[in-house]
Amino acid sequence: MAKRKQLEPTTNAAMEQLLASGDATAVPKVGDIIEGVVLTVGKREVRLDIPGFTTGIARGRELTDESGEYSNLKVGDKVAATVLELENERGELELSFRHAGHQKAWGHLEELRQSAEIVSVLVVDANKGGLMIKLGQVAGFLPVSQLAVEHYPRVEGGDKNRILELLKQFAGQALEVKVITVQEADEKLIVSERAAWEEQQKDKLGQYKVGDAIEGKISGVVDFGCFVEFGEGLEGLVHISELAWQRIDNPRDMVKVGDRVKAKIINIDGSKISLSFRRLIDDPWRKVDERYHVNDMVQGKVLKANPFGVFVELDPEIHGLAHVSELSDKPVKDPTEIVKIGETRPWRIISMDPKEHRLGLSLKVLEHPSDSADEAKMEEQTAVETATPPAETTTA
Repeated sequence: MAKRKQLEPTTNAAMEQLLASGDATAVPKVGDIIEGVVLTVGKREVRLDIPGFTTGIARGRELTDESGEYSNLKVGDKVAATVLELENERGELELSFRHAGHQKAWGHLEELRQSAEIVSVLVVDANKGGLMIKLGQVAGFLPVSQLAVEHYPRVEGGDKNRILELLKQFAGQALEVKVITVQEADEKLIVSERAAWEEQQKDKLGQYKVGDAIEGKISGVVDFGCFVEFGEGLEGLVHISELAWQRIDNPRDMVKVGDRVKAKIINIDGSKISLSFRRLIDDPWRKVDERYHVNDMVQGKVLKANPFGVFVELDPEIHGLAHVSELSDKPVKDPTEIVKIGETRPWRIISMDPKEHRLGLSLKVLEHPSDSADEAKMEEQTAVETATPPAETTTA
């Protein structure tokens, strides 16, 4: 390391004059940001005149900065720099544009966060969690959860590799976002496209309220439901549980992209709009007891088998469940050992709960019809005895 030289006489004189004047605040300290005038501009260094004090130099990696304000300096420009050393080997202040630019850049980002201003960012790459972006010269991150609805990757089964493929297609594109997290110490910058979209859609969203019926078209189908585009660029989600009153295992069995549909708005939370198909039609379970009764024998089609039982379609609107314990008197490990998917066969209704949309079915009671008849007769006799008061007795 080169041996440092003594301060030049002019520098010493300036320092002594400042100290003699008692103006200690005019003497810079390491870490201070000071202003100067550009004296010379080279490829590897820039020299500044610090008025009333001395000259300084910024060189090497200290010439680059995140604010972008030092990219095209010329002689005579006024600039700010951070003091790294009070005296280098030349007897000058050692300065940094990089540090000053970093502070300015992150200070500006904090201002953007507080003002909630919408800004443009450049997407430079992607990973499975979201997009890597640049805001000015500062690197940041846009999580998948903060993408606008139209850019959210809709991938069947949530295949992470396919999601990554879709996210990488944004590389090189500019997106409008809001700054939501700024942590300079950790150099952590997080932005949200969804927040910017919400701001831009306020007037459009204001035209709708919960309970409104809308018309639109299916813009996407996923495992958990489908998206409906309506109005002026708005989009809502119909969750799988809101597709129909009966159980739906795969939304693709009901709708496809491009279908025209009607739906009801059931919730608005920021940019998230929840829709329902089923709430536009009467609940068939309200009148289920007009068609079915406990102990009725009915025909039902096996739709799906689970370890705990099978789902059975009695008609397009009413589905029931036969618990695995109701399939046979013998222990059943796999329901498909007893019934086959798609087959239609007789069942006995053993319970009904219209409020909870539940209807219980049984196969095993059909194996002992006489027992079932006896049980039903006993239940009926018990009900009659309970309702009829005992006869009065008289004495002669």
